[in-house]
Amino acid sequence: MGLELGLDLRSDVVALTAALVDIESVSRHEGPVVDAIEAALQTLGHLQVTRLGNSLVARTRLGRSERVVIAGHVDTVPLNANLPSRNDGISLHGLGSCDMKGGVAVALKLAAEVVEPVRDVTYVFYECEEIEATENGLRKIAEARPDLLEADFAILMEPSDGVVEAGCQGTLRVEVVTRGERAHSARAWRGVNAIHQAVDLLARLNDYEPRRPVIDGLEYHEGLNAVLIQGGVASNVLPDECRVTVNYRFAPDRSEGEALAFVRAFFEGYEVELTDTSPGALPGLGVPAAKAFVDAVGGTVNPKFGWTDVARFSALGVPAVNYGPGDPMLAHKQEEFVPLAQLTGCEQMLRRWLGEPA
Repeated sequence: MGLELGLDLRSDVVALTAALVDIESVSRHEGPVVDAIEAALQTLGHLQVTRLGNSLVARTRLGRSERVVIAGHVDTVPLNANLPSRNDGISLHGLGSCDMKGGVAVALKLAAEVVEPVRDVTYVFYECEEIEATENGLRKIAEARPDLLEADFAILMEPSDGVVEAGCQGTLRVEVVTRGERAHSARAWRGVNAIHQAVDLLARLNDYEPRRPVIDGLEYHEGLNAVLIQGGVASNVLPDECRVTVNYRFAPDRSEGEALAFVRAFFEGYEVELTDTSPGALPGLGVPAAKAFVDAVGGTVNPKFGWTDVARFSALGVPAVNYGPGDPMLAHKQEEFVPLAQLTGCEQMLRRWLGEPA
């Protein structure tokens, strides 16, 4: 299938990115793109390839003193009239070009062509990063085969504008519930409108002042926002329940438990139901392997705003950073694109870091 879909790992990184973008892979539908990647990787004798569901792990086995992971997810958010890909000579446009098939293409180029890296490398291409944590392919690998992720350091090829982004925020979601009593809307005084009861909690959110802690010299900026609201029975009935979904993006100096305690205290007086949570990851820039990579890449190190799977590596005891082509602010936008110069620049930088032995 890889050949049928034109997935040629020897093509240049721009063409490879375009080929990946043009294989639709919305979350839970990654089969075709993973089939294509697997078919291409299986032709490479220097890699041991393992498939778990719609995730792939490809490892060198050279006996080097250090092993690193280079990882990227292959799924995208739903289509938004942004396929097929389009190359305007400056940037490659299309769904997933930025988040994060450009980074996946870079990793595939390295896997195919850096046959004898100075560090053993584990390449991970995984499913379902864009949806709920229970479906995350990297999580499933960590649970089923943690040995495949053992390493001294990991690079997650998330879009970072071609600079190192260290650590990441944690994220949790809660439903804040208000209760009322149903009544006919013509006789509203006989009931209690649960949607109206949510006014105060929305006012609290509007007045929220985010924490901005500095960790390892990097300033993180928290966020607490209502992202969904559900309520209503019929257009002539006062609702007896309203649920406001709130997403808290917390700095990595807070644990999941501390973050939840803060949210419960913030919404004191309301029912708060936890629906989803993932920890943050501290920058860890003092770890030797991380420092060596940062020194090799050079430039400014930024904090990561948003949650990424560096947190999963951190939980496994593997220090990790985000480093990949594309502006993270373009992720999930209809007009997302990745600059061609960043694709080639990231590839060249990682080639030098993995460098063939003399």
